[in-house]
Amino acid sequence: MAAAAGSALFMGTIGTISAYSGLGSETVTFFRLFLGCLFMTLFLLFRRKRSLIRLSLSLPLVFSGLFLAGFIVAYIQSMKYTSMANAIVTIYLAPLAASAAAHFLFGEKLNRYSFSLICLSLAGFLIMKDGGGTADGGAGSHPVLGISLALAAMLFYAMYIVANRMIPKELHVYTRTWNQFFYGALVMMPFCIIYRTPVSLPQAGWLLLAGLVPGFLAILLAVIALNRLPASVFGTFAYLEPITVMVLGWVLFGEVLSIRQMTGAAVIIAAGIIRAFMPVRQPVLS
Repeated sequence: MAAAAGSALFMGTIGTISAYSGLGSETVTFFRLFLGCLFMTLFLLFRRKRSLIRLSLSLPLVFSGLFLAGFIVAYIQSMKYTSMANAIVTIYLAPLAASAAAHFLFGEKLNRYSFSLICLSLAGFLIMKDGGGTADGGAGSHPVLGISLALAAMLFYAMYIVANRMIPKELHVYTRTWNQFFYGALVMMPFCIIYRTPVSLPQAGWLLLAGLVPGFLAILLAVIALNRLPASVFGTFAYLEPITVMVLGWVLFGEVLSIRQMTGAAVIIAAGIIRAFMPVRQPVLS
């Protein structure tokens, strides 16, 4: 449980690190994934698990890395135009969106409870989006664009969840993680080469932190937790991430949510936690 909580808390730091670095979303995303891959490599070498460092050409694995990169870029970009709280809570519609996708892709039929939770989370999103408060405009005073980018990040996250469901079960979780870091960094590399953003020494420190904390350590703790906890319990702890982001936005950047926005956020988080405890309905095979 400590590992699950630590993973969620570390995941929630990427917005703060990105803001303090002052660098573009493509640069932060590339180094989060590239350094995450590097730290994962060093970890596996230290554990004498060299055999787990291998490239896999499994299409679901490749696409999961691409979706991971797209999710991080859109998430960081959205926080330039809306608040950290609006962005992260919108993104946490993804698990329920993935449940809806599984209805069509995996034959996991939505019962009335699952459908009700999806409707409830959408209601929470609408409440939060129209809730007023000083957090609406964000840094760039373009809340509509910010929410649109957050919705794009949510879709990438949902596709990342779905793609992970399609990765062969026999592939070790460390190999899976290493490949996702690798493919995500690979797709971001051309953008870094095109923009050639100069990086100062303090900014390099923030990039190192991005690769270590929300990159490597957050993923490693998630793997440790998932090996020891039921998925439902881990899913509940994952919702510490939006809470962490909202607290950091309030303490560090003065993003104050209105009562209505807090209500909408609470509705989305509650729907996600309830969904985490619902059993997955497997398809009926004829």
